[in-house]
Amino acid sequence: MKKYVIYRHIGNLSNSNNGWIKELNLISWNDREPVYDIRTWNEDHTRYGKGITITSKQMVRLKELLSEINIF
Repeated sequence: MKKYVIYRHIGNLSNSNNGWIKELNLISWNDREPVYDIRTWNEDHTRYGKGITITSKQMVRLKELLSEINIF
């Protein structure tokens, strides 16, 4: 299992039927620079599912892209 530190919980995206929550967090994996991270976590953050990490630079670009689209 990887070492991680959650520096900031930004928000919950969704809840699943098994009680796990998809979250957006600012997290450091294995003592690296913190990244934005989207993945599912169990209630006490001792287990996690597959996810995606996004650097601060990538998050700025993602925010720009999202502001340009119409979500329906």
